[in-house]
Amino acid sequence: MQEAIPYRTYLHASGCRGNDGIGIGGGNTTDVKMVSKTVSENAVVVFGRRGCCMSHVVKTLLLGHGVNPAVFEVEEIDEADVVSELLRINGQKGEDSGGGIQFPAVFVGGELFGGLDQVMAAHISGKLVPILKGAGALWL
Repeated sequence: MQEAIPYRTYLHASGCRGNDGIGIGGGNTTDVKMVSKTVSENAVVVFGRRGCCMSHVVKTLLLGHGVNPAVFEVEEIDEADVVSELLRINGQKGEDSGGGIQFPAVFVGGELFGGLDQVMAAHISGKLVPILKGAGALWL
């Protein structure tokens, strides 16, 4: 049986910290590597701004399907660092390479799936559940 991934919040290192005491920010190389590690180790990861209603909608939709995604809530001061790392993970060098990453950003199976509109479109078309099953986020 697959072990559920606990809800986690990652916030600016000098501010509040998540349940596991890990923070993002300050340009720390360890923090940047943690973003990469989390994307590669979890079937579904949601990156969003702290308190963003669109991120809440994505999380609620995924939870409704039985997926317990790892969640990064990013402080405004850390957005540039996190976006540049997500672009690197996605294989892009920077914003010049044809579209940046906007929050909420959902990674499924280690690859960028998209934002709220892509998740909702896949849900409405019935393609979301097979994609989540393929990534190992759902068993049924």
